[in-house]
Amino acid sequence: MEYEPIIGLETHAELLTKSKMFCACPVVDSVSAPPNTAVCPVCAGLPGTLPVANRQAVEFALRVALALECRINPTSLFARKNYFYPDLPKGYQISQYEQPLAVDGRVGIKTSQGEKVIRIRRVHLEEDTGKLTHVAFAEETLAEDSGGVQAHKAGRPYSLVDLNRAGVPLLEIVTEPDFRSAEDVRAYAESLRRLLRYLGVNSGDLEKGVLRVEPNISVREAGSQSLGTKVEIKNLNSFRALERGVAYEIRRHTALLEGGDKVTQQTVGWDESAQATFSQRFKEEAHDYRYFPEPDLPPLVVSEAWIESVRRLLPELPDAKRRRFVSQYGLNEAEAAVLVEERAIGEYFERAAEWTALPARSVAGWITGELFALLNESGLGIEQLRVTPQDFAELVGLVADGQINTNTGKAVLAEMFAGGRPAREIVTERGLAQVSDGGFIARMVAEALSENPAEVAIYRAGKTTVANWLFGQVMKKAGGKANPQVVREEIERQLYG
Repeated sequence: MEYEPIIGLETHAELLTKSKMFCACPVVDSVSAPPNTAVCPVCAGLPGTLPVANRQAVEFALRVALALECRINPTSLFARKNYFYPDLPKGYQISQYEQPLAVDGRVGIKTSQGEKVIRIRRVHLEEDTGKLTHVAFAEETLAEDSGGVQAHKAGRPYSLVDLNRAGVPLLEIVTEPDFRSAEDVRAYAESLRRLLRYLGVNSGDLEKGVLRVEPNISVREAGSQSLGTKVEIKNLNSFRALERGVAYEIRRHTALLEGGDKVTQQTVGWDESAQATFSQRFKEEAHDYRYFPEPDLPPLVVSEAWIESVRRLLPELPDAKRRRFVSQYGLNEAEAAVLVEERAIGEYFERAAEWTALPARSVAGWITGELFALLNESGLGIEQLRVTPQDFAELVGLVADGQINTNTGKAVLAEMFAGGRPAREIVTERGLAQVSDGGFIARMVAEALSENPAEVAIYRAGKTTVANWLFGQVMKKAGGKANPQVVREEIERQLYG
């Protein structure tokens, strides 16, 4: 019997606001900031406090909903989602349930099987929880509580809670169960991350947990219209883990069904070292959370004028930019996809292309080749680049015009990268201009051939690859400044002359 996976995704994205969702506490880095330093009575859940919705968070949520082609609800409601976790100080989470901010969206993805549309069920606002750190005593440690009971025995686990993240604005994006493979899931997650970064609402850092993708996986008989029992995976901090975790669960479900067993609905975690999932808890249903309207927050009313003002400020989105780069600049799909991966890279490319009459593909090639190599090696982002688009375009032009050769161009770019100086200034100061003078190159070639008669004889005996070695000798004599094309032509002319 054949089985097919049915997968839906829930994505939680922390919004890049300055303050939390319902209070004035600053949003701090949950990894580097000292624990429990950005906490107030509101986000700590103390009695008598009142939440106030963050307008910037709502506007960021509208950006995402519009980019996903959702229908915005003019009025949405906040609700209390009750569950008791050590990192949830109030004992409930303020979220949206029956009437979310936006519904019925769509997003396109590209896979090896072609393009596919994923339906977005809902986009809603909520607040994040705190952060737990689970540790165990390495040595026996004794302490007495108020009753004189000794605790903290060696190896006994305990947990630390940091409430800096509690109350941070969180956007939840829920898809329909439109995924049929682990590849589909990864393609969507990468596409959504790119979109959120373009919109400037999320950093996309999975390792820090500011973007959390949680797949719900079930498997059913191929052709069936019913849904199987679903399992949700948590603790996925990379696209690789996401793809492997989904693939693992698909195999596990299929093996259970083929063996006549049932799948248990539950939440599982991903163990990277074991490359396997492990059970965390039985999966809750909506009624387990006992949702009811948040009594301390009024309905969230979004006017049409506000929606339109947000829509007007949306940037060109990645897929539209990719299609335009192909049609406007003559790039192929692969080249365009690389350049639109980051908004800042696409903008840098366009500004550089405007400064030269060369084909844009020449600029693109230098960006995705030599410039990317320098950025990767340094660990810098393109926003930190000291080379202006104009200076970069000038360098590409110097190579294309034959004023310097490609190897010299790479060396000049490295110096520009380090110091931010213009290409022409470096070339002039160091005397790097390419030599194309026929007489000079002819003398260099003649000297190299006369100094290496054995290699010349080998070449004339039929081993033509020796020409590359001879080319190197000529370039060494010319200090690397000779025009490579003229050198190769002259070597061939003198060897056969």
